[in-house]
Amino acid sequence: MDRRSFIKKAGAAGTAAAASLAGSAMAQTTETAPAPAPDTSAATETPAAPAAPAVIPEAPKFKWRLSSGFPKRLETLYGAAEVFADSVREATDGNLDIEVFPTGVIVNEVSGLDAVQNGVVDMAHTASYYFWETDPTFAFGTGVPFGLNQRMTNAWLYAGGGMDLLNTFYAKYNVIGFPAGNTGAQMGGWFRKEINSVDDMRDLKLRIGGFGGSVMEKIGVISQDIPADRIYQALENGVIDAAEFVGPYDDDKLGLNRVAKYYYYPGWWEGGVAATNLINLDKWNALPETYQEAVRTGSALANSMLTARYDMLNPPALKSLVEKGTILRPYSHDVLLACFNAAEETYSEIASENEDFKTLLDSYMGYRRDAYLWFQIAEYAQDTFLMLQQRAGRL
Repeated sequence: MDRRSFIKKAGAAGTAAAASLAGSAMAQTTETAPAPAPDTSAATETPAAPAAPAVIPEAPKFKWRLSSGFPKRLETLYGAAEVFADSVREATDGNLDIEVFPTGVIVNEVSGLDAVQNGVVDMAHTASYYFWETDPTFAFGTGVPFGLNQRMTNAWLYAGGGMDLLNTFYAKYNVIGFPAGNTGAQMGGWFRKEINSVDDMRDLKLRIGGFGGSVMEKIGVISQDIPADRIYQALENGVIDAAEFVGPYDDDKLGLNRVAKYYYYPGWWEGGVAATNLINLDKWNALPETYQEAVRTGSALANSMLTARYDMLNPPALKSLVEKGTILRPYSHDVLLACFNAAEETYSEIASENEDFKTLLDSYMGYRRDAYLWFQIAEYAQDTFLMLQQRAGRL
């Protein structure tokens, strides 16, 4: 008896019937099973067509223009935008290609916001406090007088809600922003004469950018907003009496030590200054999420690398400037205190009539209070001890 053929034939009648017939066949072993019907399925079955290959959609491509707020010869600040663009290009296999233009090629530094929000360029790598006259709230994206140092700025932006608050504000101007560099504490400027008191500051024509200039004006300084590539000429020709820019490395690049010999510190208006990637909000929303993540990651890389570069480049640059005759001087306590009081007064005045500014101020200064409580316990004690060893020649 061909038992397997029998069960195969019975399967067409259902599983229960097959089981019954199989049981009957086993019980009646002398019964001859009918011959199974020939299986013609193989002959009549049409072979299945091969599956069509999966079509993978081509990754979308974007070509963006980025306007830097800095001249190309400052490879520190300008270079941060190139670090960012290279990172995004690599992460997206070249599908988000961002071309970087120095300040003045498409728009100048103070026109960056207008150019981004109106779509003249897709984004700008800039200092948001350049636009403080549009609204003083923009200053918090870079830094404000007697504000946070570099580490505190990053903490507030990334972990303290600062970036979210700023982007809520930026959205009113059709832009979104991400930190993309920090210079650390800057120097306090180049002067033709010594500054020993507040009286020495009065009627002094000082090139100072951003929010700091409005504070300086409260103690009698005449602030001048002059682009980086014209500072040297203005100082050399006597159009201004003093100038601040960034710090030893960049200031040496601009040659400011050749036209003023007194170099003051600290730059209290720029204690931890952040550069920002400002992006047109419509262009941002049109990006796939993976490209948006590449922009966030590239911005964070530029943010980290710019600080690292300054921390490596400034020490030897400062030594070189001193060797070439630069005279280092600290601002006196009286000058610093007068400027601090002027800054606090300015904040109160603006916050009383600008709700956006007040919202950012409360968050920023609330963190400043707690951060300096902590930093003086651990950071300051550690740094002070080692600085004393450095002065003693033991490092």
